[in-house]
Formats: sequence, structure tokens, C-alpha cells
Amino acid sequence: MYYFPEPPLGLLFFGFFIGVTCGLAFESTLKQQVNIWMKRGQKNRTSDMSAMSRLTLPFFGVCLGICIFLAAGLEIFTYNRVISYLISGALTLLIGGLIWNQLQKLIIQLLEGGSKALDLDAFY
Repeated sequence: MYYFPEPPLGLLFFGFFIGVTCGLAFESTLKQQVNIWMKRGQKNRTSDMSAMSRLTLPFFGVCLGICIFLAAGLEIFTYNRVISYLISGALTLLIGGLIWNQLQKLIIQLLEGGSKALDLDAFY
């Protein structure tokens, strides 16, 4: 008798739930930190990059949720759990690393020159 594996719909929803809840925690933590920076004014902003350590746990949770969600989605089509987790893990590490790097650069740029450092009017 041939066994057809059940699709991992529970993991799909579980990964989505983890990603959304950690994303909300990431948003809340980032807003709190920006409010702290705004209240302090210009003094010691550039040396306050230790606040990025507060964002690492929620960001890691978002990445974990995305990895589980992607792996479950791939497993529906490939029926192979190992290949699904290898592909989704590699994609999550690559994209998460790029986003984290860009977020650090953006926060440093905002701390050094404020929102004028972004020069958003150059695009219009």
C-alpha cells in the first residue's frame, strides 16, 4: 500500500502565526526605541546602537516564522521535508541578513542626520 503524506497545513498556519506575532513585537519595539531617541534629542544618538540588540529577538522570530511557513509551503509541493527546510532556511538566512544589514544602515543614517538624511525629495 502506498502512503500519501498529509500536507503540513498545521505548520503552514503555525509559521504564519509566529511570523505575524513576532512582526508585531518587532514593530512595537522599534516604535518604542524611536520615541526614546526623539525624547533624548541629538546627544549620544550615534553611540546608542545598542538598541539594535533589543530588536534581534523579534527579528529572529519573524525569520523563524517565515522559514517554517516557506518550508511547509514547499513541502506541500515537494513531499520532502529535508529539501524544503534546506531551501527555505537558505532563503530565510539570505533575505533576513540583507534586511538586517539594510535596517542597520538606515537607523545609523537616521541617527546621524535625521529624516533629512534620506533625501526623499530626490525621487520626485
